[in-house]
Amino acid sequence: MNITTGMTVRVIRGNYKGQEGKILYVFPKKERVIIEGVNLIKRHMRPSQDNPQGGIVEKEGSIHVSNVMLIHNGKPTRIGYKKLDDGSKVRISVRNREEIK
Repeated sequence: MNITTGMTVRVIRGNYKGQEGKILYVFPKKERVIIEGVNLIKRHMRPSQDNPQGGIVEKEGSIHVSNVMLIHNGKPTRIGYKKLDDGSKVRISVRNREEIK
């Protein structure tokens, strides 16, 4: 997977198309990500010590990684790779060939 926690992405397909958010969790084996404020689901919680009231809790659900695109300099871009002169490999924006931090 070429995206990591903390990156800003835009949803490019599905019910949440066009929404942007920061990646909270990445599940590489399942190829899914959880994005802040996107794909909110309602979960019925039983009363417990942590949540004595119980009730309905809203939280983010996961989205497949193929449905999101990295935002670089305010625009969505694909991610490519380039080898530097010292032999190290860095990620670059395919749109403008700039290095992605």
